[in-house]
Amino acid sequence: MSRGLRVRAFLFGKWAKAAVFLAGLLPLAALLWRALHHGLTANPIEFITHATGDWTLRFLLLTLAVTPLRTALRLPELIRFRRLLGLFAFFYACLHFSTYIGLDKFFDLAEMAKDVAKRRFITVGFAAFLLLLPLAVTSTAGWIRRLGGRRWQLLHRAIYFSALAGVIHYYWLVKSAVLRPLAYGLVLGLLLLWRFAEWSVRSRRTLAPGKSFQ
Repeated sequence: MSRGLRVRAFLFGKWAKAAVFLAGLLPLAALLWRALHHGLTANPIEFITHATGDWTLRFLLLTLAVTPLRTALRLPELIRFRRLLGLFAFFYACLHFSTYIGLDKFFDLAEMAKDVAKRRFITVGFAAFLLLLPLAVTSTAGWIRRLGGRRWQLLHRAIYFSALAGVIHYYWLVKSAVLRPLAYGLVLGLLLLWRFAEWSVRSRRTLAPGKSFQ
């Protein structure tokens, strides 16, 4: 069996999603291991906040990369993992947000409201989280049927805005050590360029000779 056939056999296999699911839990397992072995540095809240935020952005970018990769690698089977990757992005966003709520602010709602209103990196981070909420809720096949494919796709394009807000949130948070958020921003920019190029090609095909606006 050729390498390509082996890859497709794995992607179609019943254990593929289980493997991706277990891989998605590895960052959480690494955090728990560090916590048990006193490896969360001198500022554990900051360490957990940064780690969960990083993995939120990584899973968002992986989710957005599925469609370009399946086209570039000619592996349409990759689409099977997009929903799972998106849900992991939401999962780590929830951990990131919960760290802020529970460990940083101790559930002080008034203090959190002040932060959202006055600190711009928290404002944009909160917006990024809110944008993910409807995407997680409507990620099932049932919601696709209820909304209809076109409206569902339109709604789920909000993931680009959430990722962009997440990158800005990170950039404004770190202030000087901006290399990592800039790297995330570069990847997101390339994914947006690919999406724009794809849209341009589709538009040209739609307006090919012999066709016109109705």
